[in-house]
Amino acid sequence: MPIVDALKALGNDRRLMILHWLKSPRAHFREQVDGDLVEDGVCGLLIAEKLAVSQPTLSEHMRILVQAELVIPKRIKQWTFYRRNEPRIAALKDAFATDV
Repeated sequence: MPIVDALKALGNDRRLMILHWLKSPRAHFREQVDGDLVEDGVCGLLIAEKLAVSQPTLSEHMRILVQAELVIPKRIKQWTFYRRNEPRIAALKDAFATDV
């Protein structure tokens, strides 16, 4: 995935906050009925609630993060759960460190 997509995703304060929260999900989110916060990711509804945005607004933020491969979505029942894509984030950090 091009670095341009990652830069677009990282160029928004709300998406940066989501990535920050997902780094330590147990510290930032309450327990969920379905799915483990770390193994399965955080339910989009909990992220929308914490960010104080509507579900459609959150869906757009998460679409951009998924497109940039910064988060990995997982469907459980009718919900989508998100966790950070740590290998992709590490690769981006390396790319920024060597290309700039």
